[in-house]
Amino acid sequence: MKKIFILTGEPSGDRLASKVISQLKNSRSDIEYLSVGGEHLKTLGIKSIYDLKEVTYLGFTKVLMNIFKIKSKINETVKEILKFKPDILFSVDSPDFTLRVAKEVKKKDPSIKTIHFVAPQVWVWREHRVKQLKSFLDHILLLFPFEKKYFDKEDIQSTFVGHPLLEDHSKSKVDISQIIKDNKKIFSIFPGSRLSEINVLIPILFEFVKKMNEKYKDLFFVFHSTSEHVQLMQNLLLKEELKNCGAIGDEKIKSHILKSSMFAVAKSGTISLEICNAKIPSIIIYKMGIINFFIVKMLVKVKFANIINIAANEEVIPELLQSKCNPTNIYNTVDKLLSDKHAMEKQITKTQGIISNFKTEKSSEIASSVLLNHLL
Repeated sequence: MKKIFILTGEPSGDRLASKVISQLKNSRSDIEYLSVGGEHLKTLGIKSIYDLKEVTYLGFTKVLMNIFKIKSKINETVKEILKFKPDILFSVDSPDFTLRVAKEVKKKDPSIKTIHFVAPQVWVWREHRVKQLKSFLDHILLLFPFEKKYFDKEDIQSTFVGHPLLEDHSKSKVDISQIIKDNKKIFSIFPGSRLSEINVLIPILFEFVKKMNEKYKDLFFVFHSTSEHVQLMQNLLLKEELKNCGAIGDEKIKSHILKSSMFAVAKSGTISLEICNAKIPSIIIYKMGIINFFIVKMLVKVKFANIINIAANEEVIPELLQSKCNPTNIYNTVDKLLSDKHAMEKQITKTQGIISNFKTEKSSEIASSVLLNHLL
């Protein structure tokens, strides 16, 4: 029986991996799996060797503070992978963790094929990493077409597969009447999947919602969380006694609510692509520790945080980062857009043109076919 070890480092990677592996399971039933994964891989019946939270660190300072734990976890993970003896190590995103593991695994057992999904953002910073990847990666799967030139230049096998989260195969209908009451319009809020992000952004977002409630009486604010953090979110909402608010963690319901939303405020990240794909106008927010911010500012080569804006080389979606990420600025930016239907329509039109370049007919199928080819 063939074996695949799936290696992720955070919830978004777990979700991406599950899309590909779900497709692979439909094609082949004779493959054994083991992982470092989260709730999405778990729903596919794939065991994780430890809790994903143990390797999810955000920012340079967090990494530095936990450097010995991370090194220990890398060593433990390498040991477990070698013990499992997979035909393929399928690593997904979180390059500072997953690629370090892949490098060590390849060094210790060159017979294990190493395939990585979600290229390190070398077009943003640290382009020199591309040369290093050649020594231990057999294949890399790309989300965006413009990434391919970086890997072709170094003769690294790569395939543009597109973004699996832009696929939409959902046919099921979900009753959201118990969540959204009084026929209110849905306003979606995405504060992030990591606890460190939630802790920073939630106080800001709560104050923003209070401001919105003063003017907009017909809105219901839905905080999108993970199943792991949804109870925390609900408790925080109860404590704050916010009106017209709710929190959800179920993926199917979240997807349906997003598609039914009239606007979204989201933490910078993959979710922005899903919002654009659903044709929902939005703004992007983010805030990190001051030390992390200055390090990033010194290293990055691009003007924007959001992939849509980076691809367009202009601010198609408003970005409120660091000091600009405060309740008043968020309210003013949202209020201005909600008052200008033409501006919202223009944003949607532009984003549709951009994300069309990130789509393929069957992203998960293309990615799974690469894995299958390496199993032959």
